[in-house]
Amino acid sequence: MPVRASFLRRALLNRTAILGAAVVILFAAGILLGSYTVTIPDFFRILTAHLTGGERIPGASFIVMESKLPRAVIGTMIGVAFGLSGGLFQTMLRNPLASPDVIGISYGASAAAVTAIVVFGATGAAVSGAALGGALGVAALIYGISRSGALRGGSGSRAGSGSAAGNRLILAGVGIASALGALVNFLLTRTDIRTAADALVWLNGSLNHASWDRAGVLAAALLVLVPAVAVLAGPLRIIELGDDTAAGLGIRVDRARLGVVLTAVSLAAVATAAAGPVAFVAFLAGPIARRFTGKASLPASALVGALIVLAADYFAANFAPLLLDGTALPVGVVTGALGAPFLLWLLVTANRKDA
Repeated sequence: MPVRASFLRRALLNRTAILGAAVVILFAAGILLGSYTVTIPDFFRILTAHLTGGERIPGASFIVMESKLPRAVIGTMIGVAFGLSGGLFQTMLRNPLASPDVIGISYGASAAAVTAIVVFGATGAAVSGAALGGALGVAALIYGISRSGALRGGSGSRAGSGSAAGNRLILAGVGIASALGALVNFLLTRTDIRTAADALVWLNGSLNHASWDRAGVLAAALLVLVPAVAVLAGPLRIIELGDDTAAGLGIRVDRARLGVVLTAVSLAAVATAAAGPVAFVAFLAGPIARRFTGKASLPASALVGALIVLAADYFAANFAPLLLDGTALPVGVVTGALGAPFLLWLLVTANRKDA
């Protein structure tokens, strides 16, 4: 048995390493290839000159350092954030549908951001701040509704309380998401076409406005949140065994679950604030990582999230204009097109298992 466990760990590490290598390759492709290509030696010359204040290459230095590199950096970080957020929710609630896209977190960010744009004329950092506040506020509302349902449930069997709380949280999130979606549509119909166009660009999720300022804020947030995920990973694995078992092993289940929810929501919120609600990345990352590695893995979910965003953005920026007569797509349109059939496939396979 120990030999088998050791073999499984090595296989998981090897497959996670493959995902990491794929992220590096796509990251490099996003910077070096595309409509403007850069050789590897020139890239390092540009980077060195930028860091040391040396001589810059006209045109190339600006394209690499102010467009391609921050775009790739932010794409990687939001992919990691969405992937971890989806993995945390899906593992804790033991439900592949439990992701920020489905349970209303992204809609909270969207509704707050569109309100800021349409009603208050906000731009830039103010929109990102509104999105962050909206995501956190909706998460608190959803969690409060699910917890109030648990308290009204009385002192029934605790063994199923985790599953019941998870179902309540998902149902509350779906209901609130529907209401917020209606609010967004109402606001868009009540504003002028130019403001509505600006809001729609944000709603689709885009890396077109990537900058080093946004990258710095997102990196600072991840420096706090990723270690929090590492701390919560151990208790989360034990909670998967059931609330009674976890409590018997000394885990404070309610406190650990609250910590997971706060961390997962914060990851989704900061990613949405940086680039908009990039659809289905959090939803797709966990199941794809599980199928590739053979078990639930938060590091693999993070890497798959980064892979999805980098691949979708490369396609949107370089291949979509060739197919659509010069029209470049926001990255969220591509991830949404990937996520919808995957959701249908997941529902069909779940129904077959239940049958």
